Amino acid sequence: MLLEEDPSTLIAHTTQNFNITPDRHAVSRVAESLSTLQQARDLRLRESETNLKKLARTLNTLQSQHQEVTSSHSSAEHASLISRLDTQKFRVAKNVSDLEMETERLQTQLAELQARLQELELQGVDGDAGASTSTTTGENGNGSGNGGQVRSVEDEVLLRLKVYRSLGIEIEREEQDGEFTRAVVRNDRRGDVCVVNVDRHRFSRFFYANYFWQTL
Repeated sequence: MLLEEDPSTLIAHTTQNFNITPDRHAVSRVAESLSTLQQARDLRLRESETNLKKLARTLNTLQSQHQEVTSSHSSAEHASLISRLDTQKFRVAKNVSDLEMETERLQTQLAELQARLQELELQGVDGDAGASTSTTTGENGNGSGNGGQVRSVEDEVLLRLKVYRSLGIEIEREEQDGEFTRAVVRNDRRGDVCVVNVDRHRFSRFFYANYFWQTL
C-alpha cells in the first residue's frame, strides 16, 4: 500500500508529524546571543584600541620628557651644586656659632656693667651722705675741708656722667635748681631714642637703673 502512494504525499504527511518550531526558536535565540556577544566583543575591542592609542601617546610624551631631562641634566653640575651648598651650610653654622659666642660675651659684659652701675649707685648714695656730713663739719670748722669735699662730689658726678654717656645715656640738669631731671637714652642697635623724666620723689634710683638697662 505504501508503494502505491505518491512519495511526495508521504513526505508531506511525514513532515507534518515533526514539531520543529521549538528547535527553530532555540536556533534563533542562539543566533541572537551570538550576535550580541559579537557586538560586545567588537565594542570592547574598540575601547581597548582607544586605550592603547592613549597609552601609546602618553608613553611617547613621557619618553620625550625623559630625554629632555636626561640631556639637560649634568652629573658634574649636580655634584658641584651639592658641594657649594655643603660649603654654605658649614659657613652658616660657623657664623651661628660665632654669633652665639658673641652673644654670651655681650651678656657677660652687660652683667658686669650692671654690677658696676649698681656699685656706682651705692657709692653715690654713700657719697651724698658723706658730702652732707663733711659740709656740716666744714661749716663748723674751716673752709678748706668744705672745698675739698665739693671737689670730691664734683669728681664723682663727672665720673657717673661719663659712665652714663659711654652707655648711650645723656643726663640733663635743670638750670634753676641744678637737679638731674631728664635722661635721653639712645639705642644705636635698634636706632631708638627714649626720653625719661627723672623724679626722685616718685621712683628710686634702682628703678631708673633697671629701666635704663631694659631700654638699652
